[in-house]
Amino acid sequence: MKNSIKIELTSYLLDLANEGVLTNNNREDWHFQAFNEDYYIIGYYQCNMWLQKHDIDPFEAVSICQQYEIDNFGEASSVYDNSEKVVNMLVYICGEKLLNELNVETVEELKSELLELV
Repeated sequence: MKNSIKIELTSYLLDLANEGVLTNNNREDWHFQAFNEDYYIIGYYQCNMWLQKHDIDPFEAVSICQQYEIDNFGEASSVYDNSEKVVNMLVYICGEKLLNELNVETVEELKSELLELV
């Protein structure tokens, strides 16, 4: 994961924790709440700009998404035919990786770890 994405998602998670979206009561759903309940970015143009901002080639992004599916499900079955689908899946993958790296149990620990990364 590119450092620029890690920094952006760290800030995003910290905002969600501070807003009370991520709580000790929904610990098992943090990834879902942050990266799967809704799109991270809406709009093809905004998604294209996000890829450019993070210096990610669209084909590289599709490849990362397909490899994630193969690693986790044994096959790549999704069709990544637009930037919105690609970016939101890429954010889903990076968010999962970030939360797994943090390996925290409470929202207080989450906030503390995230503040160290910002």
